[in-house]
Amino acid sequence: MLKFFLLCTLAVASRAEITEEEDVLVLKKTNFEDALKAHPNILVEFYAPWCGHCKALAPEFAKAAGMLKKDGSEIRLGKVDATEEADLAQEFGVRGYPTIKFFKGGEKESPKEYSAGRQADDIVNWLKKRTGPAATTLTEVTQAESMIADNEVAVIGFFKDVESEGAKAFLKSGEAVDDVPFGITSDDAVYAKYEVSKDGVVLFKKFDEGRNTFDGELTKENLLAFIKSNQLPLVIEFTEQTAPKIFGGEIKSHILLFVPKAAADFQEKMDQFKKAAEGFKGKILFIFIDSKIDDNQRILEFFGLKKEECPAIRLITLEDEMTKYKPENEAITAENIIAFCTLFTDGKLKPHLMSQDVPEDWDKNPVKVLVGKLFEEVVFNPTKNVFVEFYAPWCGHCKQLTPIWEKLGEQFKDSEDIIVAKMDSTANEVDTVKVHSFPTLKFFPAGDDRKVIDYNGERTLEGFTKFLESGGLDGGAPEGAEVDEEVDDLEDVDDQDGDSEDSDGEEKHDEL
Repeated sequence: MLKFFLLCTLAVASRAEITEEEDVLVLKKTNFEDALKAHPNILVEFYAPWCGHCKALAPEFAKAAGMLKKDGSEIRLGKVDATEEADLAQEFGVRGYPTIKFFKGGEKESPKEYSAGRQADDIVNWLKKRTGPAATTLTEVTQAESMIADNEVAVIGFFKDVESEGAKAFLKSGEAVDDVPFGITSDDAVYAKYEVSKDGVVLFKKFDEGRNTFDGELTKENLLAFIKSNQLPLVIEFTEQTAPKIFGGEIKSHILLFVPKAAADFQEKMDQFKKAAEGFKGKILFIFIDSKIDDNQRILEFFGLKKEECPAIRLITLEDEMTKYKPENEAITAENIIAFCTLFTDGKLKPHLMSQDVPEDWDKNPVKVLVGKLFEEVVFNPTKNVFVEFYAPWCGHCKQLTPIWEKLGEQFKDSEDIIVAKMDSTANEVDTVKVHSFPTLKFFPAGDDRKVIDYNGERTLEGFTKFLESGGLDGGAPEGAEVDEEVDDLEDVDDQDGDSEDSDGEEKHDEL
């Protein structure tokens, strides 16, 4: 009996170790399984105390935890300090911060990656969709009022027959949308309250027109297109919180207005920008970025801009290859912006490629300094074998490579046909090479066929030397082949200070 009592006491003590901070469970390897037994549905954030993204997420994560607790939900939020709980982080494949995973039904195996925004409402709506019905049944006006009042965006289906084909299509679309709450009603009073005279779907929002009524055939595909087109403001500010919505959306063509919000003519510029946006809804996403905020400086750098050059307009496509465009007329007027966007949608714009001026001493040192204007002339010289490092000044891996690259240049400085070079890819772009990570190493062998070989060997002086002496055969890979090496990826545009880091503490690049 005493032994049984002691075991019970130990079990209770173990469960008591699951402490809370601002309604968020503090999880460790020692209490993780107990937490899943006590709370089968937990959204867990794996974080690092020094991570800027994690710090920005913390208040919204806590707010979401409080909202769920207040509603009496069985869903809980938890957090794991992955720098202290390395084994737990490794078990669940944590490679960057924050990593957020949803554990459902008390199961540890195959948790689902969190895929919505980083605001409290986004988190709560995503979790409700994952654990509840696709749409909440609204049987009275107060329920509909609460749904609309409590959310930035809400979608309500009005169907007298909830078993109709239209209602089924509506529910299917609700299952596919994680970040917007859906409601469904057949109540006459709700119809009357919102002046709906026939079955249909209405999107309610706290910006722009206030509401949008679906007009078309009720299919899942049509409804999803309608929601995607109307759930974001005509003009949206780029912030830590809005970034997932901007980059996770269906619209991959973005026009950016870089403007200081503190400027006296800020509202005038915004009015012109918004006026232009009206004609491109669903085609181009209109985004403005406060050019005075320190956290946004790397985005300006990505487009070759400085604070002093703002306000400025740029356009980018986020398809398989990122392509940037710059207007010839820099005036921030609706007329100019509409003309610029029309040229883009008509396919009549040429990409804008950045380039620094050619340095007078570009070829004076063992490692030659390339810029966009000079690139093709050097690398496609048919008499030269050119090995190029594409780097970013802030990239940690590039800094580690620098002394080795300098020694390589020194080793081949007297070669008649080998050139070792580097190019700052944050300030120079070329058509022939698309850089997705730093450092990127490419070899351009002599000849007239403009061949490009990706380096896929060890990043050592010996490895580079063998590669060059073999003519790009030892350690080379065809361009576009998988290269398994440590790099600073071109991702996480909202990480402006290297705060979004992999689990080894390496910085990651920002991408639009």
